[in-house]
Amino acid sequence: MPLAATPSKTRKAQKPAAYVQKIPLYAAKEINAYIEIRDQLLDEAEKIRTPAKLDSVLIANDFVAGCLKAARSPYDMQCLPEAQAEEERKRCAAVSNRVAILRSSAA
Repeated sequence: MPLAATPSKTRKAQKPAAYVQKIPLYAAKEINAYIEIRDQLLDEAEKIRTPAKLDSVLIANDFVAGCLKAARSPYDMQCLPEAQAEEERKRCAAVSNRVAILRSSAA
């Protein structure tokens, strides 16, 4: 009696097209979640101007800025569209400036 059929070793498993299309959407949602967290931390830091709060905003802002860099292959689909990324890079610079102002006014 033959054993269960084994898949051909020459055939590669392919992921469904729906899976491949969801990757950019999932990545964009994740990056937008990091942006939202950064913005919430900034709101908190403007209310409670402690060095720890300001540091947490800078750390979150640096992380968001890293997420906005153009990705290399094979990750090039896992980033925001360039127009949105450029807008968010400008927002990162504005957040850094705002934190510097808050830091100087707290001192």
